[in-house]
Amino acid sequence: MTSLDLATNLIQVQRQIEQASLQAKRNAQDIQFLAVSKTHPAQSIAELYQLGQKAFGENYLQEALEKIEQLKDLEIEWHFIGHVQRNKTKHLAEKFAWVHGVDRLIIAERLSNQRPQNLQPLNICLQVNIDDQESKDGCRLDEVAELVEKISRLPNLKLRGLMVIPKPEHLQAFTTTKQLFDEVKQYHAQPEQWDTLSMGMSADMADAIQAGSTMVRIGTALFGARVYSNQ
Repeated sequence: MTSLDLATNLIQVQRQIEQASLQAKRNAQDIQFLAVSKTHPAQSIAELYQLGQKAFGENYLQEALEKIEQLKDLEIEWHFIGHVQRNKTKHLAEKFAWVHGVDRLIIAERLSNQRPQNLQPLNICLQVNIDDQESKDGCRLDEVAELVEKISRLPNLKLRGLMVIPKPEHLQAFTTTKQLFDEVKQYHAQPEQWDTLSMGMSADMADAIQAGSTMVRIGTALFGARVYSNQ
């Protein structure tokens, strides 16, 4: 993909977010746009960064670490949006600004313990398996309140909200997630930090924004189809 293609796609995605926000009677400035750069080269990330995009999401740790090293001179806000395994928490705690896939207390505890003291608290989202898919990660709905209550008290972390990946076309899941988000805020030890709904991707961002998403994760509409897969 050429630099011109990336620039064109970036403008188009930004316009889609603005249009969806207008239809939802929301301020587009309240919705963060996360560029999902998994399987795409560091060069494309650097080109988008020069165009003003600062937040990038990666799913595969080894690939992400390589890109972080290659692009270490850029002030990129790195988000890990893949499944979090216990043996990988140290790298996540040290290299990322956000981790979206936290779904167990032990994972949160390890991230908190391994976060370097010289860094700002690690922003995390609790991943919820909102429609009970066997193939998806995430905690159960009946686990959310207790996890929020416990994780929000851990040092070195900022529990910011929820992340979901619903079934395709299951748009009701977005509304359900927003209701859950509003309900469980009361269990947060620092409720003023509870401000993020990470939901919505290229195909369903408009519906997610309509339901209340504050962070959409856009890959295909920005970068096109995946160009390689080494994971």
